[in-house]
Amino acid sequence: MRIALMADIHANRLALEACLEHARGQRMDRLVFLGDYVGYGAQPNEVMEQIMAEAARGATAVAGNHDQAVANDRDVMTPDAETAMAWTRGQLGPAARDFLSSLPLRFEDGTRLYVHASPQTYPPWIYIRESRDARRALEASRAQTVFCGHTHLPALHGITATGQLVSFTPVPSVPVPLPPHRRWLTVVGAVGQSRDGNPAAAYALLDTTTSEITHFRVPYDVQAAAASILEAGLPPALARRLREGR
Repeated sequence: MRIALMADIHANRLALEACLEHARGQRMDRLVFLGDYVGYGAQPNEVMEQIMAEAARGATAVAGNHDQAVANDRDVMTPDAETAMAWTRGQLGPAARDFLSSLPLRFEDGTRLYVHASPQTYPPWIYIRESRDARRALEASRAQTVFCGHTHLPALHGITATGQLVSFTPVPSVPVPLPPHRRWLTVVGAVGQSRDGNPAAAYALLDTTTSEITHFRVPYDVQAAAASILEAGLPPALARRLREGR
């Protein structure tokens, strides 16, 4: 089975469509969304319609912190993020908000665990930025493989039975074996708002038959997505960050 893993879409319809098209070209069999479907971007309704349609066709979806903030009317973010949250609440209809409210924080599928951030505790939403963060996350779960987003930075961490941890940044389009003598944690990167200096969208594809994971970068019309943020009257910094991949 080939499972496409997508996180941090952030109301960016063009990036989502580009990743979905690319994943279909990679012969994906299943789709898993790892949270943060709204926030920052200017197309929350279009993105939510797509996510809800994919969920109706069998896709798995878990909640992210931005999703909960919109659904529960909580403002716990940076000023620009809170501005985007308030605007998004005014855009979404009851069906989308009900869908966001209904999402689980995690989904376990056999030996695989799907979450938005670290599986340690909710709240807070813990970022996995360094090796020590990955170690704590893996120690907090019994899963053989953990998949998450939240940092917007693709990364792969593996830990042996003796506790040795290996962490690295995956090379796009290069499959990485996931041998079973290690437990693994993958941060899949961000579909809708990259932060590693490359504005291209990011997602990952897990092949359960070969036990390999491949991270992809997918180009899309970043300028058009940034322009839609400005046209909506959202903070200009959000458009700039999108263009710069920061």
